[in-house]
Amino acid sequence: MFDSYDNLTARLRVAGDYLWPLALRLILAGEFWESGITKLRGTNWFADIPWTDWQIGFPWPFSLLSPDLNWLAATWGELFFAVLIALGLFTRLAAISLIVITGVATAAVHWPAEWSSLGALWEGYAITARGAGNFKLPLLFVVMLLPLVFYGGGKLSLDELLLKITGRDTCTTDRIGDGISAALLFAVLGVTTILVEPSWGIACFAIALVVGLIPALRR
Repeated sequence: MFDSYDNLTARLRVAGDYLWPLALRLILAGEFWESGITKLRGTNWFADIPWTDWQIGFPWPFSLLSPDLNWLAATWGELFFAVLIALGLFTRLAAISLIVITGVATAAVHWPAEWSSLGALWEGYAITARGAGNFKLPLLFVVMLLPLVFYGGGKLSLDELLLKITGRDTCTTDRIGDGISAALLFAVLGVTTILVEPSWGIACFAIALVVGLIPALRR
């Protein structure tokens, strides 16, 4: 009985390698394309983003850029990386870039400027909250983008085709659980969080540095 169940779940995993990355890519590509097109056809409202008790404003270094330049970067960034996500081309680069764009938007508009506890922060996990933030939707986008960062575009992607053409699709590693893997995990978390809560991002990068150096120090 257990053998049959294990065979079934193994086949589901194989089938899922084709389906879930493609479905995830298409949904995210559609969402970011729509957002970019809306900006392209609309007017620049970035200059109206205030620094209030419930909005942080643009985080550094984007705060050094003009509203027009930020608008241009957000518009074409969403459009360009949405196309890459849809095609499954340079998927990891596109996904981490969209995480950065989403992080800037979250910090500028959706993240509470001040919060005294995790309970108070979680009040902003909503679509229409005022006074506590409004970060539910961007957080869901980031969570959806993270699998594409770690797993790539899947079997039905141009990335997979390039791997087959170059003969790199058979490359494997025996070090999937080493310190470098852990360092990459915390580095991605650092990129994901540093724009909204710099202390979280710095802590993640520090952990990434430490766990990445441990294998070298043991040699």
